[in-house]
Amino acid sequence: MINIFEVNETNRMIGEQNLDVRTITLGISLLDCVSDDLERLCDNIYDKITKRAQNLVATGKEIELEFGIPIVNKRISVTPVALVGANAAKSPEDYVKIAQTLDRAAAAVGVNFLGGYSALVSKGMTTADKDLIRSIPEALAGTSLVCSSVNVGSSRCGIDMDAVRLMGRIIKETSEKSDIGCAKLVVFCNAPDDNPFMAGAFHGVTEGDVVINVGVSGPGVVKRAVAKTKGQGFEELCETIKKTAFKVTRVGQLVAKEASKRLDIPFGIVDLSLAPTPAIGDSVADILCEMGLEHAGAPGTTAALALLNDQVKKGGVMASSYVGGLSGAFIPVSEDQGMIDAVSAGALTLEKLEAMTCVCSVGLDMIAIPGDTSAATISGIIADEMAIGMVNNKTTAVRLCPAKGKKVGESVEYGGLLGHAPVIAVNGFSCEDFISRKGRIPAPIHSFKN
Repeated sequence: MINIFEVNETNRMIGEQNLDVRTITLGISLLDCVSDDLERLCDNIYDKITKRAQNLVATGKEIELEFGIPIVNKRISVTPVALVGANAAKSPEDYVKIAQTLDRAAAAVGVNFLGGYSALVSKGMTTADKDLIRSIPEALAGTSLVCSSVNVGSSRCGIDMDAVRLMGRIIKETSEKSDIGCAKLVVFCNAPDDNPFMAGAFHGVTEGDVVINVGVSGPGVVKRAVAKTKGQGFEELCETIKKTAFKVTRVGQLVAKEASKRLDIPFGIVDLSLAPTPAIGDSVADILCEMGLEHAGAPGTTAALALLNDQVKKGGVMASSYVGGLSGAFIPVSEDQGMIDAVSAGALTLEKLEAMTCVCSVGLDMIAIPGDTSAATISGIIADEMAIGMVNNKTTAVRLCPAKGKKVGESVEYGGLLGHAPVIAVNGFSCEDFISRKGRIPAPIHSFKN
């Protein structure tokens, strides 16, 4: 039972510490939309999304008003479109038409974003996969709400380096066609099937026809709690974070169950990731500073982030039987004012961010790099991050944003929750010959678990 003390405490978290439910994401399978006729496929996709999601936004608003819990985003994820379009789409241009259909459907039901313009290519690429990937720059430039992801590696399969090489070129091309296209594009290793957060959300093929997944967020709440442990030991610090994560996850569990009941759609998971925003006081970097660091990026940062990530997970799994998605701490540079400040102060470099991704929930996220960075260098950065995920059996991701015409130290404005970012320096030494090798990096020895 929830007592009056917990109710008052939750009200304070919402009113004073930026606690919110970051997203309700409705996962929709499009496998039954498949057709060998492109027009019919697009009609089937539009009809299914608009039918299944017609009450999603209204229901989210009802829950907000009734419980007083802000629900920032209402989103949709769909089956990876490379699979759905394989029969009908015969070219990248055909896939762009599917992306435009997804965009129209998302706009019709009023959601913030739709994810799943995706391909899963950790061991190799089909013709359909290649066509979808090559369509990404045009698809993201020509749509407002569609998000894209490509999974190029896994701990079981290794890393498809042909796909990594191709994604370096695709990211460059996307940055040239659209100012925010790269903010809607993620490259994954070990992508989860049930992630509710954009831009990497898609509805996995192991999921049911429809499902409700919820992502909660509370960096401000955790920061306030950690501030009270100043001068105390690590045991007290860990217990404080764990108990706070439990309370935050309880809010997400409540919203998820309520949305599931009202929409008559099965509840999937609660993702308890600490997802920052550009708002002051809603920063993961600030939590690290409250632990005793002068800036995120100072010596000790990786250890502090490892502690934070682990205690968030431990607290969350006690609050919900169905914790999933990514669940932990995000470190997107442009979306976290503390991270922005750390980069601007010179405390945080690309190499330090890479080290931090070994222990956080995702990876190199929303990082602005010079616009003249080569495609091979981008592929090399992707390969490094995918290797971290593959060897450590965890999800890692790359969301790099080459800033057209910008140099190191200049700033890029994305707007809204995407925030702004200082352009960060990239290692200038070449990896061209390594990236030009064909084939894949094999799975590590620990993948043989049968």
